[in-house]
Amino acid sequence: MSNALNVDDSPQPPKVLSTPLEISSNLRQLLESHDPLIITFHERSQRFQSYLVDLDREGGMIALDEMVPRDGERYLLAGEPFKVEGFHEGVRIAWESNGRLSIDESAGGRCYRGTLPDEVVYHQRRNAFRAALKLAQLVDVNLDGEKLKTAYPGKLLDISATGCKLRFEGDITGSLQLGQVYDRFNAELPFGKMTAPVELRYLHFEEKISTTFAGIRFHNMSGLVQRQVERFVYQLQREARRFDKDDI
Repeated sequence: MSNALNVDDSPQPPKVLSTPLEISSNLRQLLESHDPLIITFHERSQRFQSYLVDLDREGGMIALDEMVPRDGERYLLAGEPFKVEGFHEGVRIAWESNGRLSIDESAGGRCYRGTLPDEVVYHQRRNAFRAALKLAQLVDVNLDGEKLKTAYPGKLLDISATGCKLRFEGDITGSLQLGQVYDRFNAELPFGKMTAPVELRYLHFEEKISTTFAGIRFHNMSGLVQRQVERFVYQLQREARRFDKDDI
């Protein structure tokens, strides 16, 4: 069981995209899916969140949404080099800054405009089976740690050998930081509680249903916890296959 999951999860080598057509078509996926971006400045440890809000291949231009937290803007305006990283359906899409960005408020919002990247790294990092849980079987989770003032109870929506997607009631985005490692994540799996540190990779509040969705990646898991996760994923995979057979 363990070996099969590890083979499925083996990372693929990254590709470097260098033509404007390849670059713009992949960046457009981030734009249209409204996938969050993580911005890091080379000499600083803090991470900032943004989104791609405009893309013009013919004009060789992109625009990034206002950074959260806003502190990052002064580093950007000072011309500090930075890296942008996003994930779309398990694919890491990343690029380095290509010259200074300028602030644009002409459309009523605040964004940063600059030139299309010269190169984009495209990396299919996860091939692991990702098992979705049925609504009636959602697992209780608790996100806690020294970096949090309070623990946040939620539900597990799906899980793979490397991470999972979570749901929380209300808007908790102001209390969490992308890229932060939280050292006490608990999930009430059917055969016992698992506890592991996790890194926050995705965060989005859906106002219409007053729900926060988060994507986390398991961080430095112990062998015991890894076996728990793999056992649960394998169980869900088996149930999904049985359900498909019953459908047929």
